[in-house]
Amino acid sequence: MLADLRRDALKALRPPPRIDLADWVSANVFLPSSLAAHPGRMRLWPHQVEIARSMGARDVERVSILKSARIGYTQLGVAALGNFVANDPGPILVVLPAEQDCRDLMVGNVEPTFAESPALRAALSSTASDRDTLFSRRFPGGSLKLVSARAPRNLRGHTARVLFLDEVDAFEVDVRGEGDPVALAERRTTTFSNRKIIMGSTPVHEQTSRIVRAYERSDRRVYECACPACGERHELRWKDIRWPDDAPGRAFWSCPGCGGVVEDADKATFVSGGRWRPTASHVKGHHGYRVSALVSLLPNASWGRLAGEFLEAKKSPQTLQTFVNTVLGEAWRDDGEELDEGALAGRAEGFGLDELPPEVLVVTAGVDVQDDRIEITTVGWTKDGAALALGHGVVWGSPLDEETWREVDDHLRRTWKHPNGGLLRVDAAIVDSGSGGHTDAVYAFCRPRTSRRVFAGKGVPGFARPMAEVSKARALRLVLVGVDAIKSQIVNRLQSGTSIRFSAGLSATWFEQLASEKRVVRYTRGQPFRAFERIPGRRSEALDCLVYAFAARQMVGVDPGRRENELSSEAMPAERLTVIKSAWLSNSKFSIRY
Repeated sequence: MLADLRRDALKALRPPPRIDLADWVSANVFLPSSLAAHPGRMRLWPHQVEIARSMGARDVERVSILKSARIGYTQLGVAALGNFVANDPGPILVVLPAEQDCRDLMVGNVEPTFAESPALRAALSSTASDRDTLFSRRFPGGSLKLVSARAPRNLRGHTARVLFLDEVDAFEVDVRGEGDPVALAERRTTTFSNRKIIMGSTPVHEQTSRIVRAYERSDRRVYECACPACGERHELRWKDIRWPDDAPGRAFWSCPGCGGVVEDADKATFVSGGRWRPTASHVKGHHGYRVSALVSLLPNASWGRLAGEFLEAKKSPQTLQTFVNTVLGEAWRDDGEELDEGALAGRAEGFGLDELPPEVLVVTAGVDVQDDRIEITTVGWTKDGAALALGHGVVWGSPLDEETWREVDDHLRRTWKHPNGGLLRVDAAIVDSGSGGHTDAVYAFCRPRTSRRVFAGKGVPGFARPMAEVSKARALRLVLVGVDAIKSQIVNRLQSGTSIRFSAGLSATWFEQLASEKRVVRYTRGQPFRAFERIPGRRSEALDCLVYAFAARQMVGVDPGRRENELSSEAMPAERLTVIKSAWLSNSKFSIRY
């Protein structure tokens, strides 16, 4: 009996058998119909095979995947999780940008895949089930935890031998002053000599991309396919995808060496013959992969389909950036970070509030509150999302004076004759409530006007924040405005020169204030992050107003076709006059119509 115990102890100390993860996945992982067009045994695509082997190889400590969407990364990652749970158990930590991402991955991918796969079906069901939660599961020999990168406690409280970091470019730069979340998570693996760190992400901005920096530190592998005409191997790049004029559906790949052509119908054979080549082979133990949707064999990733998406995306900088990030798997590079107010003013056109362009279908307003005045920028919006700065007004007076707000209300109640015969009014407005000691006055003004979509707004930092989201506070409809995200979109649009247009009635001061900030790269705890910085000596009211007008557009869900029909008629819904009594200023009462 003692010999049996000694044998079992020695067996427990032995390393697990070497397993080719790609072969194991193909034999043991099954996909449900909810995740795959062809449910059943998981079939790896050509470009996935070597990535899978790197994930399972013992002599590879790090795997970094610089990727696009539509290349099967999420499901490959879930299959790799299954391998560690079944064949190489230990503490596994998965870090994602937000808690909702954790919920989606566990409920939408991990649980269905494990339930469908016989080898994994009982893997996450332990005898200590009372200790299991949605984001934390125990299994024989280890545990699986999914955590959000937003909470430092999540990153401090766990130890991991296997660490998965997903969509790292969406992680916050500095988690509540405690440092970079990637560094915090990697610190949890330092006690294991056989640790495994797998990082994958779609890149965002070149200067601050975590996944780009990780890939650059790796052996930098590229997937190359052989030209059937000359035999030379090349990485598939967007510059080599061509199509006839006005026929993007007939897109093809053109060899950069000999000009040979591969039609989309032959893409599967072409891609299947590809192979990975390390371009920095001196790096050991860190495999890096760069892969885009150009090699994807999904029907919705055909070259013709991607060409059509590109033609739509290039109409505006923000949609083009999305295409570059999520289809090409490339980081976005900003061209020039400081705006030239003179050049912007030179683009002014002969329209305004008194002469609306016919393409304007929606009107929003952004309102900035100062100690001695309230400034308002009015913006028109076209069906295609172009913004037209129609006019800017200043209401002089203290925001603690009821007469000042009466004038602001008059401005927001104006109507304008549309060239098609109908009338337009302000569809939504956001009033900045976060500056000075004017918050209560802004709340008192906006609260009774919520039905007109006049909202109090508060700017919140962060490039990953939504442009506008309603606060959970119940007392007031407060809109949280993602100021960095909107400023970044404004800068991108201004640099493209097409999707923001200006009225000739705007002053030189307005253009100077519009160009009052520049994008810069700063470092916190050694990690780069993007920020907007005020140019010394410049005021920023025009930029702030425009930001809030952009946010207000997110609060309008009008159908463009219906609005076009409405503007073909001179009829306009009658405005009901309502009187609201308020007592917010020194206990004095007054009435305002809205």
